[in-house]
Formats: sequence, C-alpha cells, structure tokens
Amino acid sequence: QVQLVESGGGLAQPGESLRLSCAASGFTFSTYAMSWARQAPGAGLEWVAGIYSDGKHTFYRDSVKGRFFISRDNAKNTLYLQMNSLKPEDTGLYYCAADAKGSLVPSELDYWGQGTQVTVSS
Repeated sequence: QVQLVESGGGLAQPGESLRLSCAASGFTFSTYAMSWARQAPGAGLEWVAGIYSDGKHTFYRDSVKGRFFISRDNAKNTLYLQMNSLKPEDTGLYYCAADAKGSLVPSELDYWGQGTQVTVSS
C-alpha cells in the first residue's frame, strides 16, 4: 500500500538548519508531484513547497523563499526539504504529500504522510 514516511524533524535554535526526508513506497514516485505542508499548533494546514515529477520545477510560499529548498531523488523514491535560517514561526508538524495530477493544492493531494515535528526555539 501507499506509504509516505517523514523523518528529520527535531528541535532547532533560530538560525539553524534541518533537513527533512520523506520515503515513498507503494506508488510510482517518479510520476507524482510532491509537496511539503505544515501545521502549527492551533493553526490550519499551510502549503510550504512543491516540486514537479521531473524535479526541475519548484515552488515555495513567500515566507520560506530563499531559506527552504525542496528536492527529490526519483531513484531513491525520496523527497527532501532543506530548511535553513529557521525561525520560531517555522515550528509545526511537517507533512509530505503526493499527487498524480500534478497539483500542489493541499485539498487536492492524493496521499499524505503522518508528519514529523519541527520545533524552533531558543
């Protein structure tokens, strides 16, 4: 069955970096658009970054542009999110998600992982 398993979350101080990974199985990863989304405590889900199946087209929400970088390794069925210059407002549960249609809209995505917690605090 389809599985998306996130890892790499943890506690970081402001200004530090973390790298999230998402291991995919049970579907043809290389043909799916992939996204990262997050949910802060008491807040709604927000899309963070997306990447098309070929890995050449990437997209970011304004608040993370220049700090976060999404990438994928289709040979390893793995999605990444490199997060630099972390801020307290980046705190949240980070999810990876997949979509066969190429959508990056959270409400339209086909598959979701369980999430990995990122906490940014001094």
